[in-house]
Amino acid sequence: MVDWARRDAPVIAALTTLVAAKSRWGFWKCFDALRFTGHGWNHKRVWRVYCRLHLNLPRRTKKRLPARPRQPMTVLPQPNAVWAVDFMSDTLYGGRRFRTLNLLDEGVREVLAIEIDTSLPAERVVRVLEQVTAWRGQPQAIRLDNGPEFLADRFATWCQDRQITLRYIQPGKPDQNAFIERFNRTFRHEVLDAYVFESLDQVREISAQWMQEYNEERPHDALARVPPATYRAQLTAGSSPLTLSP
Repeated sequence: MVDWARRDAPVIAALTTLVAAKSRWGFWKCFDALRFTGHGWNHKRVWRVYCRLHLNLPRRTKKRLPARPRQPMTVLPQPNAVWAVDFMSDTLYGGRRFRTLNLLDEGVREVLAIEIDTSLPAERVVRVLEQVTAWRGQPQAIRLDNGPEFLADRFATWCQDRQITLRYIQPGKPDQNAFIERFNRTFRHEVLDAYVFESLDQVREISAQWMQEYNEERPHDALARVPPATYRAQLTAGSSPLTLSP
């Protein structure tokens, strides 16, 4: 072992362990994490080791997604059986991009939330779910894709703690999330492509109004041409359920 490697062995061990777990982190993120966990090495020493390990060079590591079995699209015609969640994106008039987090109850085709902001990380996704479950109750399962927000530990732990099954679709197969994909097309056509938005508040206001109309006034072909809220009320009253299709 060369002298520098022997002398800096503790730094090497700490850095390699950290980078193995957080391969996308850069130097300063790693340095701050080492400091936070109690290591007192100064940044010049850590940077020297970092470079000698060639960690300053681009790391093209990619995580391999686990195998995803194809999930059945059969949905019980009842509230809170399966929710579907997905992201969309668009641009304000000034060029600023924003995202929307759309949440749909597949069993009754009711929109539960359209969250809008420039950034919607996993923590924000969990906050939206907490807000919706507070008044709606929680679903038995959630259908979703393999986006980083949905693979995050924070999101997975929240669902696991509540025994909510996560039905991940297969990568590159958006048709396996057909219910919300169909909703997204409608939202895109009737809202995102229909208006020139100058602010996020405008997007939120128009989307909230449209969501209420979608749930309470807009007839849905798959629900015997009644709005989702009416269909849910009929189910609650004991009317005969219908066979649902995307």
